[in-house]
Order: sequence, then C-alpha cells, then structure tokens
Amino acid sequence: MSDKDYVLGTNDAEVDRLGLQHRVWREKALAAWRRAGIGPGMTVLDVGAGPGFAAADLAEIVGPEGRVVALERSGRFLAALRDRAGRLGLDNIVVREQDVCALPIQEPADAAWCRWVLSFAADPARVVAHIAGALRPGGVAVFHEYADYGSWRMMPPDPLVDRFRELVMRSWRESGGEPDIALRLPRLLAAAGLDLVATRPLIDIVGPADVTWRWPAAFMASNAARLAELGYLGAEEAGAMAGALEAVSPDTLMITPLVAEIVARKREEPSR
Repeated sequence: MSDKDYVLGTNDAEVDRLGLQHRVWREKALAAWRRAGIGPGMTVLDVGAGPGFAAADLAEIVGPEGRVVALERSGRFLAALRDRAGRLGLDNIVVREQDVCALPIQEPADAAWCRWVLSFAADPARVVAHIAGALRPGGVAVFHEYADYGSWRMMPPDPLVDRFRELVMRSWRESGGEPDIALRLPRLLAAAGLDLVATRPLIDIVGPADVTWRWPAAFMASNAARLAELGYLGAEEAGAMAGALEAVSPDTLMITPLVAEIVARKREEPSR
C-alpha cells in the first residue's frame, strides 16, 4: 500500500496539521499514559506512529533505559519521524516501516499506544490481535478512537459543518474504515485476549478562542481540499468549507467529536 491510500493524505500540510492536533491532544495523551502506568524503562509500541509526535513524547517518558517502537507504513511520515527523532536526539526510538494490519508485530512490548488508527483500518480486529500478540503478559494497550463522530456539532447548527462531517464519515467508510470503531473495540479486545481496565469519554464544548477549536478548524481547512481531490465535492464548496470555522461569530460554540479512551491489559499466562 502506498501513501495514496491514506484517505487524509500524507503531504506536508497534513504533517503540520497532525502536529497541531497532537499539541491540542497532548495533555489528554499524557494523562492516559500515566493512568496506564507507562513509565521509565518500558518498551512501548506506537502503532500507526505517523510523523512521530507521540513517539517523541513517549521516548522522553520511557527514558534512555526504555525504547519506543514506532510502527508506520507511510514513507513520507517515516521520513518526518526519523528527522524529528534525530533533531531531538532521541536514539531510543526504533522505526519500523510496517503496515500493522498486514503483518504481526515482532517486538515484544510492555505497552502499546494507538490513536485514530483503527478508524481507518479495513480489518481492525487484525490490528488489535497484532497488538495483543506483541504485548507481554500483563502489558497494557491504550486506545483513543472515535465513538460518535456525528456528535461533532455546532451551536447554533452550521450546514457547512454538517455536510463536511457527513462527507468525512462517508469517505472513511468508502475507503474501508469505520469512524465509530470504538463501539466495537471492547469485543475486539476480549477476542484478542485483552481485558478492559478503564474507559473514559473525551468530549468538549469550546468557543473560537479555545485552543481546542484549532484542531477541527485545521482539519476542516485542509481536508475540504482533500475531499475535493477525492471527488466528494467541488472546488467552490471546498473553499467555502475550508474557511467556515474561521468566519463564525465569537459566541458560537462547538461540540467536539466523542472520543473513547480505552485501556486494556493482556491476560497473564495461566500458571502450570
């Protein structure tokens, strides 16, 4: 599979958007890792690592005695990831060019992190099984996946945002993904030998001055053009969508898409 198979693209603009997205979500990710017990000396899988923003944070957490195995299949993202690790002097990041859906994960690990990967996977059960297969007994897996993408709404409602949201969900499904994959995740975990440890809803209501607003605003600005490129809408409508969240009145509010934080632990091997 090539970079063209990424429904959101892998160009420089997408790398920049992913950087903004990680900055907005960084505190939530750090809190999830703390709750899961990820710490110094551990080996952690970053599943679908993208350009490596989370991998860099995880590398700082596990320290020089630990390591982060960053798994990513996009050549463009891998180049950005290697560049970031080199600039930051993070030699405890091991980069693997791998489609986590197609192949088992070879490195044994104490923990795994997977954010907005299963939403785009044609076979999420296989990805979960590969993660479970790599975890040592008692290892933890932390997931951030959408549970109700349709909850992304404006207050008051905005027809452009509504149409954009529906086209995004349609494009993901038609490329083989499922926006609301978190609804299926508990059963997928159980089938792979992972026990549910904790769950948490992640959703906000924010205004234009809130930093969280920049996350969907940047996504809408960049992905409207991508939807036009994929044939879902015309250039004129894409242009209107791209600036829709920049032109709202200051009293407008936004409900962000509901994300489920799910932490699971691999079952201990039965004593003999």
